[in-house]
Amino acid sequence: MTDVELETPHGPARAQLHAAGEPRAALVLGHGAGGGGGARDLVAATREALAAGVSVALVEQPYRVAGRRSPAPAPQLDAAWTAVVEQLRDGPLGGLPLIAGGRSAGARVACRTAAATGAIGVLCLAFPLHPPGRPEKTRLAELEAVAVPVLIVQGERDPFGMPPAAPGREVARIAGNHSLVSDIGALREAVAGWLAALLA
Repeated sequence: MTDVELETPHGPARAQLHAAGEPRAALVLGHGAGGGGGARDLVAATREALAAGVSVALVEQPYRVAGRRSPAPAPQLDAAWTAVVEQLRDGPLGGLPLIAGGRSAGARVACRTAAATGAIGVLCLAFPLHPPGRPEKTRLAELEAVAVPVLIVQGERDPFGMPPAAPGREVARIAGNHSLVSDIGALREAVAGWLAALLA
């Protein structure tokens, strides 16, 4: 594991790099709005990716590196993410097909920037379809704009809603809520199966 600091238009970001032995792809994961890369679902996804021969970069957005808990506005998150991915592709993840992803707010960033980063797939852990109790404020358009395969792992009791499946968009419904900690085994199984199909 290696930590690297990366410059972005909105201050330094950090990436924790986990190298697979003979990598055949790279997975870049973003954190939730108030959390970091140590979330249990991100850790579980990282383990499955490494087992599948996929190197992983867990990215910490500039606002978190600066010690702030409140997330930056979406355009700043997207710009910082894109800058980080470009540097990773020019450096430690060079030459590898890129899979983007993240949990909650990080999944939204990965979806919004999938085309700009050249991702071949997007992994969404607990995609927040709408604010709790506000189904009319849907973010479905962010998912529908993604033109590459998507896996969404979603808790059946997630107050942020249940995204619909669609062609190219698989939804793995597992026990639990937005934290996805109730059935880590089901999460790992879903991620492993999707990665195997994506990279076949």
